[in-house]
Amino acid sequence: MPKLTVVNREGEERTVETASGVSVMEAIRDNGFDELLALCGGCCSCATCHVFIDPAFADRLPEMSEDENDLLDSSDHRNESSRLSCQLPLTDELDGLRVTIAPED
Repeated sequence: MPKLTVVNREGEERTVETASGVSVMEAIRDNGFDELLALCGGCCSCATCHVFIDPAFADRLPEMSEDENDLLDSSDHRNESSRLSCQLPLTDELDGLRVTIAPED
């Protein structure tokens, strides 16, 4: 089971275990991080699951789709480590991934 470390908007960090194959968004939502809204439920249509990815994991992530890129462009907080957590399936290769929940737009 992959472990995911989540840093909330207050800077508090917590590590959770989750089943392989669920999205980072689902892992965050299902483990009680209420500040990640994920309004569209993982359909890549709202950008309310915006996170910053630990750069050490950037080369292990799936390539960003055009839709994800367009949605992230709508955020005032986008940076080089921005991703939509609904588009990132957790796998054993991502064990130990660290993400920070982006500020709300």
